[in-house]
Amino acid sequence: MPFSFPRRWPVRQLIAASSFFILVACAEQPTAAVATPLQSASAPQASKNVPAASNAVAQPDDNNFEIQPAMSFSEWQSMFRAQALSAGIRPEVFDNAFAGVTPDMSVVKADRSQPEFTRPVWEYLDSAMSAVRVRKGQALLAQYADALTAIEQRYGVDRQALVAVWGMESSFGQFQGTQSVIRSLATLAYEGRRPQFAQDQLIAALQIIQHGDIDAPSMLGSWAGAMGQTQFIPTTYNTHAVDFDGDGRRDIWNSPTDALASTAHYLQSSGWQKGQPWGFEVQLNPGFDYALADASTRKTIAEWQQMGLKLANGSTLPAYLQQQQAALLLPAGYKGPAFLVMDNFRAILKYNNSSSYALGVSLLSERFSGGGYVTGNWPRGDRPLSRSERIELQTLLSARQYDAGAPDGIIGANTRKAIRSAQQSFGWPADGYPTQELLNQLRGQ
Repeated sequence: MPFSFPRRWPVRQLIAASSFFILVACAEQPTAAVATPLQSASAPQASKNVPAASNAVAQPDDNNFEIQPAMSFSEWQSMFRAQALSAGIRPEVFDNAFAGVTPDMSVVKADRSQPEFTRPVWEYLDSAMSAVRVRKGQALLAQYADALTAIEQRYGVDRQALVAVWGMESSFGQFQGTQSVIRSLATLAYEGRRPQFAQDQLIAALQIIQHGDIDAPSMLGSWAGAMGQTQFIPTTYNTHAVDFDGDGRRDIWNSPTDALASTAHYLQSSGWQKGQPWGFEVQLNPGFDYALADASTRKTIAEWQQMGLKLANGSTLPAYLQQQQAALLLPAGYKGPAFLVMDNFRAILKYNNSSSYALGVSLLSERFSGGGYVTGNWPRGDRPLSRSERIELQTLLSARQYDAGAPDGIIGANTRKAIRSAQQSFGWPADGYPTQELLNQLRGQ
C-alpha cells in the first residue's frame, strides 16, 4: 500500500509467535467496510460512502455465476463515452482511463452477494478497539500533532475522532483497496444493481483524473469505488476532498494530512460540534419504556434525566449538556448497554450509516486517551438472527398484521416498529430488537 507503518511485534517467546501473528492480522483489518447498515442497501444514503457491506459471512458463491447484460461492454462503453464527454470529460482523458478496461466479474459477485450471518455488535467493537489499533492511533496522534492542530483550527473537528475514522476505514492507510476504481465502477454501471449511481460515481472519478489529482492506474480502492485512507466515493471526493498539505493535489491515497483534512471537511458539513461529546453510556431505571429507544425520538438531556437516566457510574447526567438533544441507543436491545447519543454521533452516521460503526468510532476516539470502555454487560450468549431468519421474521410479522415492510433482511424503521408492536402484544420490553425468542414466538403462533 502507498502508506504503511513498520510493525513492532512485542513477542517475548518465539513459541507464541505464530498465534500472535494471527491475532494481529485479524486486528489490523479495517472495520468500516463490515459495519451493518441501518437501512436497505438499495436505498440512497446521505453518506460519504456507498452502503456499508454487512458485517457478515457470505453464503457460498455459485461458481457458475453469469450475467446477461442487454448489450456488449464495448457498446455500453461507447454510449457512456458520449455521456461522459457531454459532462465535460475530455476525449483523451476518457480513452486513457478506459484503455484495456474489461468487466470485473468479482465486482458483480460482491455487489450481488447476500451475506447470511452477521457478527454481533460486541464482537464488532472488540475488533474496532483492538490493542494494536489503539496503540497505533495513539502514536499517530503524536506524529501528526501539528497537522491535526491546524485541521482542528480550520474545520472544528476533534482530532481523536479524525484518527478514529482513519483507523476504522483503512487501518490508518494500510488497507485502502487494491482494485481499479475505474474498472470497478464501469462494471457496476454496466451490470450492477444501481447503474445510475455507478455512472454518476464514474463520471466523478473521471473528473478527478482530469483535474490532475491522480492518474487512472493509481486510482485504487474497494470493489464499490471507495478510495483512499478514509474511503471517499468519487462524488464526495469532489465536494469535500482538500489539498491541506499544499502540494497542489488532493491526495487522499498518499497524504495522511489531506485524508484527515478531507474527513474533517465532511464531518464539519455534517454538523460536527467541536469539543462536544458524541454521547455517553447510561443506566436505565427498572420499568423503563424501551419503546423510547429510537433514533427518531430525541429529547433534551434534562428530559432524559427526569425519566431517571443516569451515567453508567450512577452519577447524574452532565449539567452543561442539559439542553442538548439526544436519542437513546440500545445496540443489543434491552439486555445490553444503553447510550445517549448526540449530534456528533449523528454526524458520524452521515459518514457511514451504521450504528455499530458510529459507536466504534466514538468509543475508539475515547480509548486513545484511556476511556471508551463499556461498563454494561453485552448479551454475549445470544445468537443474532441470520439473514434468512430476519427475512422470516419480517414475513411472520407482516402475516400477523404487524407491517414490517418488504422482507429484505434489513432491520429498518418499519421492521423495528413492527417488532415493538409484537413485543408489546406479548408483554415484553418493546425495544424493537430482533431476537431468536421473538422469531420462535411468532413461529409458534
